[in-house]
Amino acid sequence: MPMLPPSPRTRRILVLALPIVGGMTSQNLLNLVDTAMVGALGPAALAAVGMASFLSFMAVAMVIGLSTGVQAIAARRYGEGRFDETAVPLNGGLLLALLLGLPISVVVFIFAPDIFAALNEDAAVVREGTPYLQARCLAVAAVGMNFSFRGYWSAVDQPRLYLYTLLVMHTANIVISYLLIFGVPGIPALGTLGAGIGTAASTVLGTLIYFRLARRRADAAGFLHRRPDWRQLGRQWRLSLPASAQQFLFAAGLTALFWILAQVGTRELAVANVLINVTLVAVLPAIGLGLAAASLVGQSLGRRDPAEAHRWGWDVVRVGGLVLALLGAPMLLVPDLILGVFLHQPDLLDLGRLPLRIIGAGIAVDGIGLILMHGLLGAGATGPVMRVALGLQWLFFLPLAWLMGTQWGLGLLAIWLVFIGSRVLQTLVFAWLWQRRGWQRIEV
Repeated sequence: MPMLPPSPRTRRILVLALPIVGGMTSQNLLNLVDTAMVGALGPAALAAVGMASFLSFMAVAMVIGLSTGVQAIAARRYGEGRFDETAVPLNGGLLLALLLGLPISVVVFIFAPDIFAALNEDAAVVREGTPYLQARCLAVAAVGMNFSFRGYWSAVDQPRLYLYTLLVMHTANIVISYLLIFGVPGIPALGTLGAGIGTAASTVLGTLIYFRLARRRADAAGFLHRRPDWRQLGRQWRLSLPASAQQFLFAAGLTALFWILAQVGTRELAVANVLINVTLVAVLPAIGLGLAAASLVGQSLGRRDPAEAHRWGWDVVRVGGLVLALLGAPMLLVPDLILGVFLHQPDLLDLGRLPLRIIGAGIAVDGIGLILMHGLLGAGATGPVMRVALGLQWLFFLPLAWLMGTQWGLGLLAIWLVFIGSRVLQTLVFAWLWQRRGWQRIEV
């Protein structure tokens, strides 16, 4: 079998995936720019924004999952040829984003000072982080709407609109945040509050751009003038809820992992922070390819061609496996070159070298699992995906990491071996579910 699918299929996969990967990469670059700007305010501000960003991610987790339901249903309608109905699930996603996002914003805004005080005893960190979190949380509903639009554009083969909008959002974020953080004549310097306002304002700007694009590109598909009935809205919520819960508990699991690593030692925690961030960046192509797989699978099922849907899953895996193997090679062969960007002490380099090589060796397998996971989500199998992902994280990896790290004293390397082992096991389970083809019978 050739390493890659036939050229037309490979081209179709890349046309769908590359704009999504580009948008995600731009988000990572934006995070680096934000960090650099806030870093100029001092260590308390930097620590506060780092913690608040993570808390903000947990706050928006319940609305991020709405994109899964929108994409699964819209891709199915697109494949069925019911083009005048493809935007109906988008309308449902926007409505759910409002119904969920507004109460979350209110709760987080009110309790932000208490949340920060409970997590950090440093008064300076609490003082800097609270207004930033409050500003960020004002845009929870807008985040949910933006992810719903992302699911829709991916489902109807227009992912470039997602990329273009993100680039405008990120540019606006940098400009607004800079002006509000440091101030200019006529605008006072607001510090971390300015950074939070800049991020929230650019998110709302992105929502407005998406609405304008949808009025032009999706009006014939029912955008804003075909409301989903309550039965369809309930079905969409049932598809989205497992994905939302998975996002939230994944974030909580990372919190638990950092707590375990903190018990092992400060050096281990510092190195693990680098390893996790490198891994999250490295798997971006897998996530982009996975979202492409979700659309291709959903469209094929809409055309009543389950065999084609099954083939698309493996074709995307072939592309992703090659891409991830190439990305993993530098981690495996020259780990010091990568770690040296973040770690400048020889003992920390020694501690992180072998774990990074393990990541490099396993990143392709992990990426294949992520692609198949999104393929299953695109078919509507959100419940099984949630049970597998969270079961392996909370019942396998985290308990073993706690035992090896805090009870048996085996250190960072042992924890990382268990981590990679859990990801390989997850890939095997998703591959088994894919081959069983039970997802082909799901109606959405």
